[in-house]
Amino acid sequence: MNLESFKHVFYRMPMAVRLLLSVLVIMLFFGAVIHLIEPHEFPSVFDGVWWAFVTGATIGYGDYVPLTVTGRVVGILLILSGGGMLTFYITTLAASTINHESDLSQGKVSFHGNNHIVIIGWNERTRQLIDMIAKKDIKQEIVMIDRTLNKLPYRHFPVHFIHGDPSEDAVLVQANIDKANSVLISSDIIENERKADIDTILTTIAVRGNNQDIPINAEILTISQVENAIRAGADTVISSNDFMSTLFYHELFHKKHTRPFETVLNLLNEQQFSHIPLPSELEDSSYKEAVTFFLDNHELLLGIIRDGDWMMNPSQEISLNNEDTLIIISAWE
Repeated sequence: MNLESFKHVFYRMPMAVRLLLSVLVIMLFFGAVIHLIEPHEFPSVFDGVWWAFVTGATIGYGDYVPLTVTGRVVGILLILSGGGMLTFYITTLAASTINHESDLSQGKVSFHGNNHIVIIGWNERTRQLIDMIAKKDIKQEIVMIDRTLNKLPYRHFPVHFIHGDPSEDAVLVQANIDKANSVLISSDIIENERKADIDTILTTIAVRGNNQDIPINAEILTISQVENAIRAGADTVISSNDFMSTLFYHELFHKKHTRPFETVLNLLNEQQFSHIPLPSELEDSSYKEAVTFFLDNHELLLGIIRDGDWMMNPSQEISLNNEDTLIIISAWE
């Protein structure tokens, strides 16, 4: 490697690395020089390097001391050059750490992990979602993308924050979307509902363009945009307004001594839903027999999906066939 190539590589290194290399070279140089000047006092180059470090750091243990005038001149030069270099390295490293922490909080640092969850849109819903994920699996890594939030202290939330527009490829690359496990796109409820849905659809297109296989869960506020979200590449469309409207209806007209909202909330917190094909041993069985089969496995059969129709709690005598999809509820694993 010629000098120009070395300079090209050296100056492209991070500042802390360049300073560390410079410190090592200077200490090695002074260690070798003092060994050559006073071989009896400094029997090996390593002894000289040890003396150079403790002298340059102004610690001065006194276990190795130059005795000749030439050796002491070398010591003076070491203090003037090496000591300042060591101090500069330590302060630069500290400043770099502080700057990196600031950049993390401001969403300027790219994420390089994998198997993470990408959540798009910071609001109270996603904040609570992050808390729920952290309680269930503290090791699960989460990347949050938001363009309205200027700072998210990483010490306060278990997420890696990326500031930017999630519909832009460069921002998704920062979030390492290609290595993510799944994506949740939350609607911006501050925006007009139609505008918020258009932003969600654009983000869905961008995510799908960067990762053809990743599961995308998109929140849509208006019914008219549900099909567009699916066309854009969303695997699951969460129509939050429909869900809340249904809950409101049940709260207004529920029977006495029932609490629909709390019941649904606790059900979703403690249990998980699964859609499974009909087990071969249940072909031509009745719905009642299937309920007993799943109860023996500590699971509850809620209904079936047949030809696109959802049949919740159907007649006990209805016969099941191998094209049915069963809706099961079970405890979180």
